[in-house]
Amino acid sequence: MSPIVHHDPVTARDAQAARERLAGSGVVRTPLLRLNVDDPHRDIYLKLENLQPIGSFKLRGMWNALAGRDQKSLAGGVWTLSAGNAAQGLAWSARRLGVECKVVVPDNAPRAKIDAVERLGAQIVAVPIEEWFELAATRTFPGLDALLVHPFSDRAVMAGNGTIALEILEDLPDVDTVLVPWGGGGLCCGIGAVLREVAPAVRVYACEFSPSAPLKASLEAGKVTEVPYGPSFVDGIGAPRTYPEMLELAQRLGIDALVSPLAEVAAALRLVAGRNHVVVEGAAAVPVAAALSGAAGAGRVACVVSGGNIDLDKLAGLLMSGAEANDTAQA
Repeated sequence: MSPIVHHDPVTARDAQAARERLAGSGVVRTPLLRLNVDDPHRDIYLKLENLQPIGSFKLRGMWNALAGRDQKSLAGGVWTLSAGNAAQGLAWSARRLGVECKVVVPDNAPRAKIDAVERLGAQIVAVPIEEWFELAATRTFPGLDALLVHPFSDRAVMAGNGTIALEILEDLPDVDTVLVPWGGGGLCCGIGAVLREVAPAVRVYACEFSPSAPLKASLEAGKVTEVPYGPSFVDGIGAPRTYPEMLELAQRLGIDALVSPLAEVAAALRLVAGRNHVVVEGAAAVPVAAALSGAAGAGRVACVVSGGNIDLDKLAGLLMSGAEANDTAQA
């Protein structure tokens, strides 16, 4: 039986404390750049978390989770469940602190992300994808007695993620809307909680892709709802279901979900590469796709570009498919 987990929203004070822990750690205060498109209805901005040392926002939460603990609690090592980015965040943080790290990954995790985790010195344990989803709920793994740092269902991790909201407000005080990828929910709920407290007029949307959009389905049904799930180039988010505590938190924070078709996500990825010369992974392109569609409304829209860890052959295929489509249209 899965443990019953409940989370109170993190606070601006939690995020500020996390920010102080991040200072001097090597975690980057990432830039907020305007997307180079002409749109009379909205200005779209990119919060470039792909520029973190590991290429992902996950570094913020994982460092905060470890830096806020005493050495005794870390003596037995740490572990997490991750398809790649959270694993890199924990491995990077653990190595800097001299702590042993193990990572349980789904057997379909991208090779580029797994290679990066191994370079950071973490031990990899691969399990079937359905077992991985269940482990994220049970929060246990046979033989692992180390400290679990959950990749999203952890208040310290969410507080670290909330530092992104503080930076967006500093760089774009008149922001109207913030769009955030929804994977496990820790990024969106961390950012959403801080914005609800200090800038309640700012709209916050969780961004998913079709057909793997468990939050949207669960919000509409008022309960955890199963959705179709299969592999795609959007490997950082997407799941057959959301987790009860994260659904509850999203409901408390009033977070709604926007869903984009995969074709629009691919087009957004190509657009960011072509117009801003920035490489992003599939999950990071999902908020950009939602912004470009107009679903998030008008005004100043900030998209959290969550990461840039994409297999190069996958990236090449996506870029070439866009070039082939343009060639066909011009023929």
